[in-house]
Amino acid sequence: MTQVTMTVNGTERSGEVEGRTLLSQFLRETLGLTGTHVGCDTSQCGVCVVHVDGKAVKSCTMLAAEADGADVATIEGQAHADGTLNTIQQAFQDHHGLQCGFCTPGMVMSAAALLKDNPKPTEAEIRDYLEGNLCRCTGYHNIVKAIMAASGQDASAVAAE
Repeated sequence: MTQVTMTVNGTERSGEVEGRTLLSQFLRETLGLTGTHVGCDTSQCGVCVVHVDGKAVKSCTMLAAEADGADVATIEGQAHADGTLNTIQQAFQDHHGLQCGFCTPGMVMSAAALLKDNPKPTEAEIRDYLEGNLCRCTGYHNIVKAIMAASGQDASAVAAE
């Protein structure tokens, strides 16, 4: 067993892990942060996206020991301190960018990474960026609209599929 310590959503957290423990497992099972979902365990679906040192990472493909000393942000840390939704979360709600909600944490975390690097992405750039995130319910149209709205752009301009 190895002791790991990381800052998760602004709070230092520690725990013991086996060498094979994935970051997604550590977040969910040790820290109880179950908003980081696990879908495929093969890096195909994107429901496990978190930010590690400011970069979007599929946490099912990263060992917890690799995140030792890192700054990790999960979906639980995205809302404002008073519990109100952040701009991206609110846009997903306002534009019906979710249905079952299983992919939503990964989509929100991916959207946050995209908007950090590209504050005004085009519809094509959003669709390209989300290529590694699967949604079986929405058809992506409203997710793209939500991200456009969160970037301050006109969501009604998103082309119907």
